[in-house]
Amino acid sequence: MSDLAVNKEKFEELLKGDKPVLVDFYAEWCGPCKMTAPVIEEFAANHPEFTVCKVDVDKEEDLASEYSVFSIPTLIVFKDGKPVNKNVGGVSMSKLLEFTGAK
Repeated sequence: MSDLAVNKEKFEELLKGDKPVLVDFYAEWCGPCKMTAPVIEEFAANHPEFTVCKVDVDKEEDLASEYSVFSIPTLIVFKDGKPVNKNVGGVSMSKLLEFTGAK
């Protein structure tokens, strides 16, 4: 899933887009993050109406701090560049669909 990983500059660029953005704040060593990764990948593949990306909290500490990410995985949905929904912990596909409002 490394193709979805972004740095701060790319993250800020994605927030300026027209689509809502689902961001997965994660770490390589995090077990629950690894369990959530396939769900995020499936969501990204099936929901082109969303931009999906991942932010490694170890590499982008300032970004994680800016959005009050204290536990991982943390998922945040952004609309119009602003956070509108946040989930801490792993998710199933049904929970992710409900959380994002995707159809």
